[in-house]
Amino acid sequence: MRVSIKIAVMTAALAAAAAPAGAKTLVFCSEGNPEALNPQIVTTTTGLNAARPMFNQLVEFVPGSTRIRPALAESWQISPDGTEYLFHLRPGVKFHSSEDFTPTRDMNADDVLFSLHRQWKEDHPFHNVSAAEYAYFKDMGMPELLKSIDKVDDMTVRIQLTRPESPFLADMAMPFNSILSAEYADKLLAAGTPELLDREPVGTGPFSFAGYQRDVAVRYRVFPDYWEGAQPINTLVFSITPNPAVRLTKLKAGECHVMAFPNPTDTQRIADDPNLKLLKQEGFNIGYLALNTQKPPFDDVRVRRAINMAIDKRAIIDGAYAGAGVVAKNPVPPTLWSYDDDIEDYPYDPAAAQGLLAEAGYPNGFETDLWYMPVSRPYSPDAKRIAEMIRADLSRIGVRAELVTKEWGAYRTSLQDGEHSMALYGWTGDNGDPDNFLHVLLGCTAARIGGNNVARWCNDEYDALVTRAKLSYDQEVREKLYGKAQEIFKREAPWVPLAHSVVFMAARKEVDGFKMDPLGRHPFDNVDLKY
Repeated sequence: MRVSIKIAVMTAALAAAAAPAGAKTLVFCSEGNPEALNPQIVTTTTGLNAARPMFNQLVEFVPGSTRIRPALAESWQISPDGTEYLFHLRPGVKFHSSEDFTPTRDMNADDVLFSLHRQWKEDHPFHNVSAAEYAYFKDMGMPELLKSIDKVDDMTVRIQLTRPESPFLADMAMPFNSILSAEYADKLLAAGTPELLDREPVGTGPFSFAGYQRDVAVRYRVFPDYWEGAQPINTLVFSITPNPAVRLTKLKAGECHVMAFPNPTDTQRIADDPNLKLLKQEGFNIGYLALNTQKPPFDDVRVRRAINMAIDKRAIIDGAYAGAGVVAKNPVPPTLWSYDDDIEDYPYDPAAAQGLLAEAGYPNGFETDLWYMPVSRPYSPDAKRIAEMIRADLSRIGVRAELVTKEWGAYRTSLQDGEHSMALYGWTGDNGDPDNFLHVLLGCTAARIGGNNVARWCNDEYDALVTRAKLSYDQEVREKLYGKAQEIFKREAPWVPLAHSVVFMAARKEVDGFKMDPLGRHPFDNVDLKY
C-alpha cells in the first residue's frame, strides 16, 4: 500500500490521536507543498525544509549560524593546493527503516559515492529517475568542478577537484549533498520502483518519513537510533497552510505550535498575545524583480534601467513589508561580507525612466507580463500586493503589465523555463558565502533552462569575475572581485533589487528550543514541548 493511500486523510489532529500515550507531537504550519522530498532534486526553501528532518550531509551548518561542523564525516583533511578533500566517515550511523526496507548495515563510503555520483554521472542508473534535473548541483558548477570521487576504504572518501574552490566545504554542507542509502536504492531498482527513492525517502536524520499528502501534511516519526541521540518530539508534522492569516489562526487555536512567516501587519498582535512568542531575524535574503534579458524589450539595457527608475521601492517596503525590511540595491544582503555599500542605486525618477524608454524606441511604453508568487516567502511577505504596486508604478511610464501567477511549484518551474517577461522572485542564502548569491543566481552556468538565474542574464565580464573569486582562498582578493561584479550588475540591471526583509516566525509559548536560522532552515533538532 503506497503513501498516498495510507494517509488519505491526514491532519495534525489525527497525528496526535495516533501517537502513543505520553508521546509528543509538534505541528509546524508550513507555507506550501514541497516539490519533492529528496533534497537532491529541490531548490526552494519549502522543499528543502520539508526534507531536512530526514537527512544529513558529510558536514553541516551549526543550527542558527553559518559555521560548519562535522556531521556524517567526523573529520576531514584538505590538500595544500585546495584540490583534494579526504572525508573520514563517522562510524555507527544508522539509516531509517521503512515499511518495505530494513537496512542491514551502517552508513559507509558506498552511500556517499551513490549520493554524489547519482547527481554527477549521466550514466548512473538513478540519474534520470523522477525526471530529476539537479538544479542546485549544476548551478553550483559541480559537474565541472569534480574530478573524481573515490572510496579509499569503507569509512574514507576522497574527492578530487579540477581546481581550487574556496566555497567547496560550505557547498558540501548544503542539502543537495545529503547522503542517501545505496542499499535502499539497490532494493528499489531490483523491484522496478526506483522513483520511491524520492517519494518515500530513507535518510540518517533525526526523523524518518511517515507520509505525505499534498495540500495536507508531511508527517515524520522520531528516529530512535539517530547518531546524535533520539529527539524529545515523537512525531513531527508539517501542516501545509499557504495562507499566513490561516496559519496564525491555527497557531492561536493550538492546532500548530510553530508557524512560518506571519504577515508583517500581524506581528504586534503576536507579540501582545501571552500564549505566543514572536521570533524575528534580519533577513539573509534578497527579494527582486527579475527581467528576462532573453525577451524583448528586456534585452535592451535602457529598458531595464528604466524599469529600475520607475519603481518606488521605499513605498513597497512601507506598504507590503509594513516597514520590516530595507531597500535593496545589490544582489547580496548587507549582512554578507563583500557587500559593496559604495554602489549608488538607481533613483526613483519616472520622468527619467520615460526618457530612457523613448530612447530605446518605446515612447508610448509597451505591454508585458508581471508574474508574482502565490505564497508568502521570507523575502516577499505579500507578492500580490508588491506586484500590484509595481504595476501601478509602471503604468505611469506607459508600461502596461498583466499580472500572472501559478501554483508555487509550477511557478518556480515556469520561471526556470523562461516563460516570464518580468517576475518576482527571491533568495535566502544557503551557506554564508557570496558565491551562493552572485554565482548561483547571476552566473552564466545558472542561466540555462532549469537554472536559478531566472533573468537569463549571461555577462562574460561578470561571469569571469565571480568564477575567479571561487578560485581564491584570500577573502580580501575575493571581496575586490565581488565588488567589481556588483558594479557590473548595477550597470547592466538584470534585476530590480527590491528588499532585504526582516524575517518573522511565531511559536506557542510551550515550544522550547526552536531558533530561527539565518540560512532559511527550520531546524527541529532538540526542540521540545514543555507545558
